Amino acid sequence: MQAAIYGLSGPVLTNDERDFFRDCDPAGYILFRRNCVDPDQLRALTESLRELSGRDNLPILIDQEGGRVARLRPPEWPEFPCAWKFAELYERAPVSAIEAARVDAQAIALVLRDVGVTVDALPLLDVRQPQANEIIGDRALGSEPMQVAALGRAMLDGLASGGAVGIVKHMPGHGRALVDSHHELPVVTASEDELEPDLEPFAKLNWAPMGMMAHVVYTVWDAERPASQSSVVIEEIIRKRIGFDGFLMSDDSNMNALTGTQAERAAACVAAGCDVALPCNGVLSDNMAIAEALGDITPQGAERLRQAMLIAESPPEGPPLEELIAKRDELLALV
Repeated sequence: MQAAIYGLSGPVLTNDERDFFRDCDPAGYILFRRNCVDPDQLRALTESLRELSGRDNLPILIDQEGGRVARLRPPEWPEFPCAWKFAELYERAPVSAIEAARVDAQAIALVLRDVGVTVDALPLLDVRQPQANEIIGDRALGSEPMQVAALGRAMLDGLASGGAVGIVKHMPGHGRALVDSHHELPVVTASEDELEPDLEPFAKLNWAPMGMMAHVVYTVWDAERPASQSSVVIEEIIRKRIGFDGFLMSDDSNMNALTGTQAERAAACVAAGCDVALPCNGVLSDNMAIAEALGDITPQGAERLRQAMLIAESPPEGPPLEELIAKRDELLALV
């Protein structure tokens, strides 16, 4: 199993993609709006990926946060609110906000399970900071670490109840970035003490099944490399200080925060200690070059992945989708 989770070019596998993925056997796949037309099409796509891999518990990822980051959109799928809606409710009614976040995530999981998607890149545990770039913005669960952790835990629990695996992101915290890492490399010059609140939600939820690294330089830990490509940050901060022992992936290795060829970017993430790289653009020539540069996932990484995917083997629990959405909306109306 190769140390990569790849994006796809479109709504169906091409013959060339099918041959490539059969040969390289990636750890999993990630879907974007270009891959999602309607429920029937998406079920057929995810089933074709499982058949190709021979794994029933194949990680098929998507970014379905709600708000402006949602790959599944109306009218084919329900609309979900952005994270900041739960943060606003928390200010007035913390218990209600936690329950609203839980049932929202459970509803998302049911939508994903219906189309064969097993992993959601949710929740963000980035603590929102004033003056930061709006790439996080209303995607954040709050500006206070305990609140972020409480709402994040509710989302992880909700996803698991719906039979989907959650990913905490963007480790060790993207909330201070002054630029958008999709376009350029953020450099955070905060001190150890200043960064402590950023780490707190990740430390409190260090049992999460999966985590995603940030393409951000933290000069106090490693002034030369972004966290996703820094063995110092991954080993000393993520694995030891935060205590995270789950399955660890890079953020999208095609993002322009990183430099070098696509193969060099992905390989540097894995060499630093990410279990897998996450090239998302779906360009077959890029993926083929990346495959040449990457080896197999380590035995430790494979075991972390196996443990994480146990969540997706459990059948969904609880009320139907419509009931969950109605309950969420009733709670959010308290704001």
